[in-house]
Amino acid sequence: MTATRWPAPAKLNLFLHIVGRRADGYHLLQTVFQFLDVGDVISLTVRDDGLIRRVTPIAGVAEDLDLTVRAARCLQAAAGMFLGADIAVEKRLPMGAGLGGGSSDAATVLVVLNQLWGVGFSEDRLAELGLSLGADVPVFVRGRAAWAEGVGEQLTPVSLPEPWYVVLVPPCHVATAEIFGAPELTRNAPPLTIAAFLSGAGSNLCEAAVRRRYSAVGEALDWLGAYAPARMSGTGAAVFAPCADEATARRIAALAPAAWRAFAAKGRNRSPLHDELRREGMRAEE
Repeated sequence: MTATRWPAPAKLNLFLHIVGRRADGYHLLQTVFQFLDVGDVISLTVRDDGLIRRVTPIAGVAEDLDLTVRAARCLQAAAGMFLGADIAVEKRLPMGAGLGGGSSDAATVLVVLNQLWGVGFSEDRLAELGLSLGADVPVFVRGRAAWAEGVGEQLTPVSLPEPWYVVLVPPCHVATAEIFGAPELTRNAPPLTIAAFLSGAGSNLCEAAVRRRYSAVGEALDWLGAYAPARMSGTGAAVFAPCADEATARRIAALAPAAWRAFAAKGRNRSPLHDELRREGMRAEE
C-alpha cells in the first residue's frame, strides 16, 4: 500500500497538581490536557508479511523501544493480526519537553492502524492498550481536550477557550522521574473541581522543583512571564503562555533568545488527528 501521513499533535498541561500517591508509588494527578495544531507526522504503510518496522532512525531511541513500534506490536498482538506496517516518524517536537510527542506518536499508530488493518477496536479498548504504553497515551487516543485524574488516564472532556499560545523550549531535557522524586514536591494538594479550574484556579506544582534543578527552565519562565502569564507544561522543559491573537504569539516567539526553540501554536479542543480521520472518511471507533 501507499504510505499515508497522519498528524501526532502536541499537548499542553494547562495546570498540574499532585493530590496523593497510590500504594504502588504512582502519583495521583489532576491536570487539563489541550492539544496544539503542531506536532510530529507519522507515515504508515501496511505490510502483508506481518513485519513491523521503523524505517526512519531516531537518535537515541532504539527501534524496539520506540513507542510507535511498541504501539503497533501491542495492537497486532491484541487483535491477532497477520498484517504488519512500516512506520516513518517525522520528529517535529523536541523530545523530553513535556509536549507529549512520544505518547502522541503512539496514539496515532494505534488509532490509524486500527482503521487500516480493519481491527475495529472501540475507543475504550484502544485507550486501554494506550495506557499500557504510557499514562498520556489515552488522551491522544480519545482526541478531546480533557480534565484528567488518576495517573492521567481518568478523562472527562472539557470545552475550553482555544487561544494562540507561544511555546518556548529551553535547551535542556528534564527527567520526569527526578522531578516526581523531589523531596520538596507537594504531593497532597487539595483537589480542585473543574469549575474552579475554569474560574482561574490551579498552577503547575512541579515548577519550583524544576526551577531548582534546571535553571534554563526558570529563565524561560521568567522571560516569557514578562510578556504574558507563563506556565510549564507537565514536568517541562517546555513553557507556554496564552496570547490575545496569532500576531502577538508570533511576535513574542520571534523575540525569544536564539538558544531556545520558540513557536506559536493554536490551542485545539479536538485533536488534529481526529479531524484528519474525518476528512479521510474514517473515524476513531466510539
